Amino acid sequence: MEIRPTTEQDLDVFVDTVHAAFGRFPETPTEDGGGVFWAAYEMDRSLLAMTADGRPVGTAAAYSFELTLPGEVLAPAAGVTAVGVLPSHRRQGVLSAMMRHQLTDLRARGEFLSVLLASEATIYGRFGYGPATYTARLTVPRRQATLALPRARGTADAPATGADTGSVELLRRAECGEILEEVYDRYRRAQPGALSRPHRWWTLGAGQPPISPAPRYVAVHRDADGVPDGYASYSIGESETLTVDETIATDDAVSTALARFVLGHDLVTQVVFKHFPPEHPLRWQLADFRAGEVSNDTDWLWVRLLDVPHALTARGWFMDGELVLDVDDPFLGEHGRYLLTVRDGKADCVPTDREPDLSLDVRDLGAVYLGGTAPSTLVRAGHIRAHRPGAATLADALFRAERSPHCLHWF
Repeated sequence: MEIRPTTEQDLDVFVDTVHAAFGRFPETPTEDGGGVFWAAYEMDRSLLAMTADGRPVGTAAAYSFELTLPGEVLAPAAGVTAVGVLPSHRRQGVLSAMMRHQLTDLRARGEFLSVLLASEATIYGRFGYGPATYTARLTVPRRQATLALPRARGTADAPATGADTGSVELLRRAECGEILEEVYDRYRRAQPGALSRPHRWWTLGAGQPPISPAPRYVAVHRDADGVPDGYASYSIGESETLTVDETIATDDAVSTALARFVLGHDLVTQVVFKHFPPEHPLRWQLADFRAGEVSNDTDWLWVRLLDVPHALTARGWFMDGELVLDVDDPFLGEHGRYLLTVRDGKADCVPTDREPDLSLDVRDLGAVYLGGTAPSTLVRAGHIRAHRPGAATLADALFRAERSPHCLHWF
């Protein structure tokens, strides 16, 4: 078997192979090649696994993204996608060979972070990826959608949280592409765990709504000066259910205004928020706390560290302290022990022979990296070993982010 990089001339073969791996058939793109999820594939970052007689049996690809780290740090990250093996060649080492080849290639490019969305939760841990952000679905019956009045009182100089001085305008998806792109970009730069959406994605309509050209209504929020600062993309389907693809808001007041808009929509029986972030305040804002039903609580973005010292020094930190981390990377056959020292929001990470505070797999380091998974949780689960009392508590405090990481982007 040969694993080789692809070129633009391989696009059709690549697309056919990855669809066959998942038992699906490709949709028809638009005349300019857009309107389909693979329109933004970067063929110079893709791989084909070929048999000895030249038949393609596996695929893997990567996008060039920016990932927002704690501290509003923008870091390059490879977005791994289109990973598939034909049913006729599974459990023959094809996937492991492609993953090893891809990780080696990413390192050769100087990249220190890799991310993906896992089709199955049991696959990618063995390759060093850990679940780092989470998402859920919130369903609110229309008859129970009343928002309570906020109990905190504000002043003219410091309005209460949720006070809105802007307005909401209803547009169609085709009318507001530039607005969506600009507002999302502002949002993702401040949200830990968020990924960039390159301009070509919007231009080609590559991905899921609201990036794709699928018909949607968009509630666009504008601030007091008329500048767009949030949106909610939605459609109404069967059983008169209003489904919100995503809500993008630059602050809580904008988020509340957009929630009030969709929850107040007439002629619907329920409102479904597809991507509900952890610790979102909306359930507390409902007059009936039990009205919001949370379901599909699941992992979303998985993170893999390719260069541990580089990754740990890249993100921002919010308290001082030091830990000795003993990190095992069984898939790549590597092991390292590092002294992590944090002072004034910056970290230094160097090899050490000191006794470890925590021993962990690289997948567990990926899971805690963005602050969405507490190290103490993985200690209690038996995945991370704490070598001294208080080590897990200190790790929890060190690795926390300014707010829960969340990723909306599908790739």
